[in-house]
Amino acid sequence: MNQLIETNAMTNPAENSLRPKTLILLIRSIHGLITLYFLSCIGLIYYADISRQASILAYLAAASLVIEGIVVTLNHGDCPLDAVHHRVGDDKTFFELFLPKPLAKSAVPVLGVVAIIGIGLLLI
Repeated sequence: MNQLIETNAMTNPAENSLRPKTLILLIRSIHGLITLYFLSCIGLIYYADISRQASILAYLAAASLVIEGIVVTLNHGDCPLDAVHHRVGDDKTFFELFLPKPLAKSAVPVLGVVAIIGIGLLLI
């Protein structure tokens, strides 16, 4: 009986076509908001560096970036949300939505270096 239900669901493309597209859009949106947060953290750190006005908010932004850096490092240099993209059927990583594939692959490491420089300047 369960096999019959599964077979019917798989043979009806109208039932399955909206769900993956909606999940992909949802994952991309959430990933975009998270990316915006981390880019804002980098911006805040550089603002604190340039203005020489380090605040608790700048140090919290730095801590967020350090934690993100550890997570990315533990994930072999890749964003951990890339696996979620692939799991829901998205064939592109987040940065591939905006950049050619070779540049998208280097976006996370480049942003990591930018963040490290900013945090280093914040600490001196």
